[in-house]
Amino acid sequence: MTISKLYETICQRRDNGKLNESYTACLIAEGEDKILKKIGEEAVEVILAAKVQGDQRLVEEVADLTYHVLVLLASRRLTPELIQAELERRVR
Repeated sequence: MTISKLYETICQRRDNGKLNESYTACLIAEGEDKILKKIGEEAVEVILAAKVQGDQRLVEEVADLTYHVLVLLASRRLTPELIQAELERRVR
């Protein structure tokens, strides 16, 4: 699944999700503080994986962190393309 497809799925669940059927919809409904808490937890897990848990675990944790960052963006109706544009701007 590409980041764009994942973001699209997150937005669909944000807009149409039933709270008892979608972790994404529930997370967004709980509010930004909950999303930020999850991002913090996942960031710590990325660090731990990088230090002592091996490459496969690192990949898994970065995937979790990426998902939660995309949820934050979707909750604010910001797109991954904005991040891409910012990164491209920095390269110039």
